[in-house]
Amino acid sequence: MGFAKYMEDDLSRYHGRTVVREREHERFRPNAGPEQGNEHINRHGKMIMSEHKPSRRMKDFTLAQPKPLPVIVLADASGSMSENGKIEALNQALKDMIHTFATESRVKAEIQVGLIIFGGTDARIHLPLAPAHQIVNVTPIRAEGATPMGQAFDLARDLLENRDLIPARAYRPALILVSDGLPTDDWERPFKALQASERAQKTSRFAMSIGDDADDEMLAQFGNDREAHVFKAHEARDIHRFFRAVTMSVTSRTVSANPDQPEGLDLAEIPGDEGLDLDF
Repeated sequence: MGFAKYMEDDLSRYHGRTVVREREHERFRPNAGPEQGNEHINRHGKMIMSEHKPSRRMKDFTLAQPKPLPVIVLADASGSMSENGKIEALNQALKDMIHTFATESRVKAEIQVGLIIFGGTDARIHLPLAPAHQIVNVTPIRAEGATPMGQAFDLARDLLENRDLIPARAYRPALILVSDGLPTDDWERPFKALQASERAQKTSRFAMSIGDDADDEMLAQFGNDREAHVFKAHEARDIHRFFRAVTMSVTSRTVSANPDQPEGLDLAEIPGDEGLDLDF
């Protein structure tokens, strides 16, 4: 091997060109300037400038983490939900939605799910907000007692304003309210507080009214879907149709160029479950 050949390195896999090894005595020349690292001496003794700065170390590069996309469901668990298969349809619809979310790509957005239920004497967190792909099982909701919806509004506002659970980098949350009756507690103050919350104002809100006894007027105020402020469920299969539409709305955002852009509900293409054709 000739001396000139020895002086040359192999093709650099970082720079895509041949780099020239510096002479040992030139590395420590007293007049070296601040750009010393970009200078080289070729085999003819002539100084050349490197075309590229030294590569950053691999540890300086980190994979971009997907942003959370929270989905929070406020579900009526009052005693009237036990009638005509409503609570069974709701439990199955929630299970199917979470399963679909868990299979979605998490390159850009990670869908998270939280479930607040209101029934009996209070509202409570039934499923803490968590990434859908980490949710193994959801305890079925039991229907009993009254309809303390106001408490559910307070819990939802507290959750939305908790920046440890929903950081500022998160995508616009989706908030879903499902009810088959009138609130039995002081709901107006919590409802107004939720509406006034800065973070709640930035959510995509959907509402489903089940049967003829639900408070459609209040539910219509809750939703902000321009096409349908409240969805009416007249039979158990309509609950499935509603949650399938919600699922499609959320999953379409995960592959959107702008996941913060709200997506409405398109129920026209969603078939019902003929096996759950029960009138309310």
